[in-house]
Amino acid sequence: MRMIGLIGGMSFESSAVYYRLVNEAVRARLGGLSSAEVLLHSVNFEEIVSLQKAGRWDDAARRLGDVAEGLERAGSACVLICTNTMHLVADEVQARIGVPLIHIIDETAAALKAAGRSRPLLLATRYTMEHGFYCDRMKKLGIDVMVPDTEDRGVTHDIIFSELCAGSIRNASREKMIAIIEKAKTAGADSVILGCTEICLLLDPENLPLPGFDSTAIHAGAAVNFALGHRTETAEKDAA
Repeated sequence: MRMIGLIGGMSFESSAVYYRLVNEAVRARLGGLSSAEVLLHSVNFEEIVSLQKAGRWDDAARRLGDVAEGLERAGSACVLICTNTMHLVADEVQARIGVPLIHIIDETAAALKAAGRSRPLLLATRYTMEHGFYCDRMKKLGIDVMVPDTEDRGVTHDIIFSELCAGSIRNASREKMIAIIEKAKTAGADSVILGCTEICLLLDPENLPLPGFDSTAIHAGAAVNFALGHRTETAEKDAA
């Protein structure tokens, strides 16, 4: 079994989900009391949020690159950034290490394509929805992503940072998010990406107006495939 390196803490609420999903999947596949070989470096999210707000993405890339290097030195055979937003600096982080960085956008795109979906709504932080890195990468992979309108992007962003990252789950916020999905369905969306790793705390991808794709579960599953020797196409490409 290969060691999985997780860059977590952004927020720790979703990092806990990663840890659980990875270990549950390994136990289900190997049986008994099997669990994953995992290294988790959980950063101080307040530090990262300050860099995000200031637009200091180069500094954020250096910080996560330092963490990734540490995970590699400690024996990790792959690295995951356990948040969608910080994949804005994923290429810079990958350049710092010699092991594959399993990319959440690529893995989510692969899941969408396998299900025959090509016009998903993206629910995520404002950074992920507006900075272009997510939609542009998806476009190159054959997926035409929709994002909510300006008001609904603000609503979604606020729910993520003010509530979910703080461990607060509210039914009223769930209803708001479902209404946003309904609006996108009317506009032609054929699926919805839970494109923030905390959204799975609020929305069940199996009980939405559109087929749901939980990026947290998809990403964690890709890590387990890699750890158990079933390398993803993305990981093979990154290692080449």
